Amino acid sequence: MSDVTAPMAGKIIEVKVEVGATVNENDELVILEAMKMEMPIVAPASGTVKEINCKKGDSVGADDVLMVIE
Repeated sequence: MSDVTAPMAGKIIEVKVEVGATVNENDELVILEAMKMEMPIVAPASGTVKEINCKKGDSVGADDVLMVIE
């Protein structure tokens, strides 16, 4: 299992996958806005999205778990 975490505090502006989706390593999962820049958050490994802990508009902190890939 791999946790996908926020590299820094920011705001979620898009979630690109749903629970149950199959993803490959380096696929874009979430777009985070931080310091007025859009930052894609990518899958650290291939697998299936088991849970999503954020939604569009959420504010997140550094190292918050955004989703879990199994």
